[in-house]
Amino acid sequence: MRIDPDSFAFTLLLGLLASLPTLGIDMILPSLSATGADLGAAPADVGQAMSVYLLGLGAALLVYGPVSDRFGRKPIVIFGCAIVMIASLGCILARSLPELLLFRALQGAGASGPGMAAVTIVSDLFDGAAARARMSNVVLAINIVPMIAPTAGAALLALGGWRAIHLVPIAGGSFLLAAMRGFRESARIEPGIRLSPATVVSDYLRVLRNPVCVGNILCNAAAAGAVFAYITGSSLFFINALGLSPYQYGLIFGASSLSVMAGTLVNRRLDRSGVSSGQMIAIGLVLSTVLATFLLVMAVAGGKSIAVVMSVMIGVALSFGLISPNAMNGALRPMPEIAGSISAVMAFAQMIAAASSSALVAGLFDGHSPFSMAAVMLATCLLAIAAYVGIIGSAELSRPRHEYKASSGGPS
Repeated sequence: MRIDPDSFAFTLLLGLLASLPTLGIDMILPSLSATGADLGAAPADVGQAMSVYLLGLGAALLVYGPVSDRFGRKPIVIFGCAIVMIASLGCILARSLPELLLFRALQGAGASGPGMAAVTIVSDLFDGAAARARMSNVVLAINIVPMIAPTAGAALLALGGWRAIHLVPIAGGSFLLAAMRGFRESARIEPGIRLSPATVVSDYLRVLRNPVCVGNILCNAAAAGAVFAYITGSSLFFINALGLSPYQYGLIFGASSLSVMAGTLVNRRLDRSGVSSGQMIAIGLVLSTVLATFLLVMAVAGGKSIAVVMSVMIGVALSFGLISPNAMNGALRPMPEIAGSISAVMAFAQMIAAASSSALVAGLFDGHSPFSMAAVMLATCLLAIAAYVGIIGSAELSRPRHEYKASSGGPS
């Protein structure tokens, strides 16, 4: 039974591929203390389980990208799912923190394959408005997980302990392996091209030399940095500065995740109305920059309004729902034949931006105000504007008029 790319089953497959990496991030959050107690490690040391997971995720992307361009998307999904399942079983059987960290790194390395495949499959099969609509579904799936995964993780923790949480990636990997039997390879593979270090380097250099790719990649990464600024900063502000309970903060965080979903739905409606991808990115960039500026002014003035901070979080998250699908599609558009390599660079850049933004917010936090969150958020918004206008805008203006009119991803 083949999965039709226009069917709901295909949309569901894309969503599961995209969400598998984030399951390993959000679902273990409630279990860090219990994991440390069981393994005889401090909670702060168990926090390394997140770092090594992200390290494995990012490093593997740079390998999966060119491999998927040469051998197809299905092999990296199947290989990645197999690694996730083996590593998750290793996490369940771990008897010390070093063992757990080793298998967590392998979990991340495995999960990055299916996650990247979701983006490249869309690029393989769709163009223009159809591609942007499917990319919105990918972003939607990625942001559904943070809404439900911590709660699901807490429930599994109560029912079966922290080890039970690692059964979920096994179930997800098994489902994807079964689903791949009905998926027809989407990559346009040229059998005469061999995979070699020189070819891999050449493909990555092509990505880095293309201003449209680079501009969209940096714009998307900076916009993600703004989101991670509020993820880290809001936790510090609401829980540490204002004394809200984790449950209360969870409700606030859920609202912001929901607004990313709202942004992707607005993106689809605007697309059907004839609004270009460049205009949607511009709307998102302006909205997030204005909100970040307003929050910074409030913080400098000594304000601590919960309503204002919540409004900014929701607005910036909604903006990301407008920016990300269009920037991702814009980055893939110039060179679809190396979509895997482009996706790898895009995801790696987003991860670096997210980690840097979170570290800056935490390092600058003054213990009582949203200043660090607002400052980093505004800085990343301005960087996103600089990347989009400065790099992509200059590239589009230098192109011949007939190519510019045929383009669907440039500033407008």
